[in-house]
Amino acid sequence: MMDTDDLVTALAPVVATFYRLGVRYFVGGSVASSFHGAIRSTMDVDVVSELPVTLAEAFATSFSTDYYLSEEAIRHAIQRKSCFNLIHLPTAYKVDVFVSRGRLFDERAMDRAVVHAIGSGQGVAVPIATAEDSIVSKLEWFRLTDETSERQWDDVRRLVELLGDSLDEDYMRAMADSIGVRDLVETLLSGPGTI
Repeated sequence: MMDTDDLVTALAPVVATFYRLGVRYFVGGSVASSFHGAIRSTMDVDVVSELPVTLAEAFATSFSTDYYLSEEAIRHAIQRKSCFNLIHLPTAYKVDVFVSRGRLFDERAMDRAVVHAIGSGQGVAVPIATAEDSIVSKLEWFRLTDETSERQWDDVRRLVELLGDSLDEDYMRAMADSIGVRDLVETLLSGPGTI
């Protein structure tokens, strides 16, 4: 996938905290895309979680001084169903935590994530978004950034080229419908061009 030693070093304590607190989560974004074959380097990892505001303090106080974070930002993100981050200072890796919005797509992606080990040696076992959920999620980000992110489009195009007939296109269409990106899925599946 990629050189993951720093990624694992930054992510493992976050994963351990989610497990200890009983919070469901999965890894998405470029790390998930790379896992499914659309490899590109990154200095951040996207995590979707169901962290409730009642656990904000317990989550925030779980980390050593190796991390920069703000409990206030965590609370604010949970209340707004948005994103907060932790920066692992020794590696400069950023862990972006997206709070689940509880939509059908969010719930299905959480349920469908499959545990895999990432990293060399023992690495860390984490639930990773399926290729289909990665594609739909990246298409939503593509739409939210005024359809200007060539990196997002390139990621999803490469995933479709790599995985081809193994993708569950009916599922992707249904989830894309639910979040307003069905037209992007159809464009993506219609051929290898650009948007």
